[in-house]
Amino acid sequence: MAFFDSVKNKSNSSQMSFLQHIEAFRWHLVRSAAFILIFSIIAFCYNDFVFDTIIFGPLKQDFISYRTLCLLGQKIGAGDIMCMIIKPAHLQTLSASEQFFNHMWISFLSGIIIGFPFILWELWKFIRPALKNKEIGPVKTFIFIASVLFLIGVFFGYFLLFPMSYNFLINYQVSSSGIVQTQNTFDDYISLISTMTLVAGIIFEMPILVYFLTRMGLITPSFMRKYRKHALVIILITAAIITPSPDVTSQMIVAVPMYLLYEISVFISVWVIKKHKLI
Repeated sequence: MAFFDSVKNKSNSSQMSFLQHIEAFRWHLVRSAAFILIFSIIAFCYNDFVFDTIIFGPLKQDFISYRTLCLLGQKIGAGDIMCMIIKPAHLQTLSASEQFFNHMWISFLSGIIIGFPFILWELWKFIRPALKNKEIGPVKTFIFIASVLFLIGVFFGYFLLFPMSYNFLINYQVSSSGIVQTQNTFDDYISLISTMTLVAGIIFEMPILVYFLTRMGLITPSFMRKYRKHALVIILITAAIITPSPDVTSQMIVAVPMYLLYEISVFISVWVIKKHKLI
């Protein structure tokens, strides 16, 4: 209600009732859904490119992440320790509808990822009447930064987080007897790549989340500094788990971006405190 009260109190000739705001919000949702639907249909129609080039890319030996990591290891004098040998993959389906519904899911997910900036744009257009002129600029910046961070997170999840995690899991053996053989299914593969990619995009929104939590007084820079060591330990453990190679270099490739994200969030929290004089 505070948002609608702020809109109602603005001195302009186009004051709107509560129901009118609900109607306006509904149309913003409709347009956002339309963006997602359009991009989803395009992704659905280009299924060969989406699956063979993008989704199944990490299953190929010449995937750009594997080539880059191998080259990086050779450049720093580590030899072939960062080169990964990818097993030929044959994903199984266990039901007649599995391929179709995963096709639908990946198309929908593609629509969300591509349409994310448009969704934020529609959100900004909805809240714009309640903003003062001096606040419009920062909100535009927020939309741009949030979109960039989300896409960086998606790329990080797709090119680094998922390939390393998948190759670790697919090669993991509970014993050396060879009794247990991993036969991955198409459904499991799609679930893993979509979850890790989308979650990485959301995690990279941490600076935006910290901004709002600091504005609400729920966290402070001192709190984040106090638990910096704890956060670093969690990041290093996570990086050690998802990287298939025991060498420190490959672990740092995953851990460093995550830690930098944390430090950026600390800086943002400090900036919010100073700008809005919350302490």
